[in-house]
Amino acid sequence: MILVIGRTGQVAIELARLDPEVQCVGRETVDLTQPDRLAAFLADTPAKAIINAAAYTAVDAAEAEPAVAHAVNAVAVGVMAQHAARVDIPFVHISTDYVFSGGGTVPWHETDPVAPQNVYGQSKLSGEAQVTEAGGVHAILRTSWVFSAHGSNFLKTMLRLSESRDHLTIVADQIGGPTPARAIAQACLMLARSVTRHTSGIYHFSGAPDASWADFARDIFKAAGREVAIENIPTSAYPTPATRPLNSRLNCDKIKTTFDIARPDWRAATQDIVRQLT
Repeated sequence: MILVIGRTGQVAIELARLDPEVQCVGRETVDLTQPDRLAAFLADTPAKAIINAAAYTAVDAAEAEPAVAHAVNAVAVGVMAQHAARVDIPFVHISTDYVFSGGGTVPWHETDPVAPQNVYGQSKLSGEAQVTEAGGVHAILRTSWVFSAHGSNFLKTMLRLSESRDHLTIVADQIGGPTPARAIAQACLMLARSVTRHTSGIYHFSGAPDASWADFARDIFKAAGREVAIENIPTSAYPTPATRPLNSRLNCDKIKTTFDIARPDWRAATQDIVRQLT
């Protein structure tokens, strides 16, 4: 059995659909803000690998709730990683491009200096450190701009807005790789089954090609056959409590070379998901 921490998130839903060997547990079973209870649950739940698909992902809310974000994204992750190391099973943890400063235009490599610009990014970076320090077999998967037919995400928001609007202003100076949740789930399963002590480490994984949020929106409306005019705006015109990275590009060569996992085409996934939702 592969234990997945998380049940209702986009990646967790896809993991459950992909493999009958997966057992997903949500907050009704394990509260990630209660480390002792999490440790007890893990000790009583045999598994041959653990995938952490749960996180505090409310980026703006994290600015006002740093302790909760740290508890879920760092302390709980440490409990999982330490347990996996102790019983000698692989641990796969999903992280984010927000660990970087977001500057420049060159895709980030796994070895580039980290400098998170908001509480969410800081909490996720702390979680990465917990995984590394635990010393077990592990894979940290940094990804970006997750979307699917489930939960809350940019694609679903755009479809909802297009039902009543024919003109939208969308940020065009943030560049990254929209990433289908299903592709992330597939990558996590492969890593859980393939990672070894020799290949343990950090890996980048995001959709191709890199695009702006405005580009992504245009593709969504094209796939849906909806006439919506997109006006490009800079990030400065859409202020938020948490600073967003302008450069979310991720260099994904390492995961391709090590595990033969290629970047997914987000445009093809967009068409598939729009067909499901419309």
